[in-house]
Amino acid sequence: MTLLRRHLAILLLPLVLLGAGCGGTSEAEKLATKPVTLTVWRVFDEDSTMAKIMSAYQALHPNVSFEYRELRFDEYEDELIRAFAEGEGPDVFSLHNTWIGKYGSLVEPLPKSLTIPYAETRGTIKKETVYTVQEEPTISQRALKSAYVDVVVEDVLRSYKPNARAEAEDRIFGLPLGMDSLALYFNTDLLDAAGIPEPPSTWTEFQDQVTQLTQLNTSEGIVQAGAAIGTSQNVERAFDILSILMMQNGTQMTDSRGRATFAQETDAGFLGGEAVRFYTDFANPLKAVYTWNEDMPDSFDAFVSGNTAFFFGYSYHYNLIRAANSKLNFAVAPLPQIDGGKTVNYANYWVETVAKSTNAGDWAWDFVQFAASEDRVTSYLEAARKPAALRSLINSQLEDETLSVFAGQTLTADSWYRGGDAAVAEEALLDLIDAFLAGDEQERALKDAQNKVNQSL
Repeated sequence: MTLLRRHLAILLLPLVLLGAGCGGTSEAEKLATKPVTLTVWRVFDEDSTMAKIMSAYQALHPNVSFEYRELRFDEYEDELIRAFAEGEGPDVFSLHNTWIGKYGSLVEPLPKSLTIPYAETRGTIKKETVYTVQEEPTISQRALKSAYVDVVVEDVLRSYKPNARAEAEDRIFGLPLGMDSLALYFNTDLLDAAGIPEPPSTWTEFQDQVTQLTQLNTSEGIVQAGAAIGTSQNVERAFDILSILMMQNGTQMTDSRGRATFAQETDAGFLGGEAVRFYTDFANPLKAVYTWNEDMPDSFDAFVSGNTAFFFGYSYHYNLIRAANSKLNFAVAPLPQIDGGKTVNYANYWVETVAKSTNAGDWAWDFVQFAASEDRVTSYLEAARKPAALRSLINSQLEDETLSVFAGQTLTADSWYRGGDAAVAEEALLDLIDAFLAGDEQERALKDAQNKVNQSL
């Protein structure tokens, strides 16, 4: 049994036994039967993905009901801010791993223990319901580090001060149900036609294959793109692609205080700038790897149409691609790495957390821990078709036809932005791409982007 399961399931400390269900109504019975409604807000996932978890929780606590709301990504932040401003915010809600810093003031971090009432039926011939209130320790920081991959610990374990006079301490701000990572989608028909038996495993191989796969007409127009990469606005998740190129290249993205440092010069030169040049070369007509430009359609649409060989995406793109073009022959490969370098992948995931404004904090956190536990989260992962965040579940997904690539990257997945406004940081890197393509002075452009990111902290 894992440390996480021990902490979330069996370490129960009796607080007080307040009475049985006979001879009057005890205080424990009142607490265990008092109706509680938990409002849950999440993105992308229908309520059916959480149905088994919510039903299992209600079997233990019949007094708890759920109001589940799935919101569109493009409306989520506005709705969240509006609801909390009007005092109508959810009890449990999802935050992207790069948003925790921005919305930290709205979160009630996980307490060290929860007080939860229970109803238990005892006896064989004469059955009676016994009501108790138990104090249950929550997952410890040690258990968190043992149960989850490193990037989760770095993202969710944050400094917290309950008030101005209190000393800061590290607290857990959320728990993930899954963990996604950036991978390489490829059109098998286009690779076969070019005589390429396997997708690239390194960026050098990627460059070579892109050159083979790109087709230009007599006017140097792109008829077939080797890959959707190189620009800012029409490449889906360009920020993520550029970020991972920097990280793989050894760029120090931030310092110990969390401030951006990717523009700094090292003994090896401007590593961040080298990564940007590598990225933008694919959109530079003067380069051999030229394969993309700002006049191309959106990268997802270009791949779905069958005219682009490589597309960078996440596990959720698989069903989107299949739905958009059921006849497209495609597969997924691990993200290319630098020859001889350290394997680094890019993490993209959401955590479930509890609102500071909730009137049911213990219930809400108890449900989040319940949903994230090894015994329960599997039903969500199967329904939502998501890679796992728990170390103990990674191996079980390595044989899955669609999830194996993503599951295999989880242990090496990382992220870097942990500031207060991820949208500003993303805009800074997209502007950096545009500056390089426009021929601006590169060192100055790097420092400008770094300053913009630091202003968002």
